[in-house]
Amino acid sequence: MEWKAKDIDVYLQEKEYIDTVMVPLVPIALGHNMKQIVEKGEFIQLLSLHLERQFKGRMLFLPAFTYLSDSEDSQKAERLQEWEEKIKENGAKYTFYLTSDPSWREMEHFTQESLLFVPSIPLDHMDDQFKQSIMEDQVKELMKGIVKGWQA
Repeated sequence: MEWKAKDIDVYLQEKEYIDTVMVPLVPIALGHNMKQIVEKGEFIQLLSLHLERQFKGRMLFLPAFTYLSDSEDSQKAERLQEWEEKIKENGAKYTFYLTSDPSWREMEHFTQESLLFVPSIPLDHMDDQFKQSIMEDQVKELMKGIVKGWQA
């Protein structure tokens, strides 16, 4: 379920059956590495849309958690902790974080199952059919990680 009024209406009616929240982690940068950072964010946003289609009705997809790419890890983790507390307060049993930023893998904040790291693939020069194929492959891999997280 996406962060749209129509989907949230359904979520509010079916909340007791939707126990999982997905949070895309998307860096922001202005400056010398802006293009690479934008590519990471674009990749994660597109992957998130494909995952949402696969898990429609089973998972709530929040808007991206954005942060400055050069922020201290402790600042990012502290801000994300606030999100996590609110998510848990509202009844989510499982929370997954989707990212292409390797800095999150080094933080102790996450369980191995909750952080879904996928190296970014630049999409801007690919045709739509090839993009679709790549997204389908990535979703299949991520589904394994999500199921593992549900079983942990």
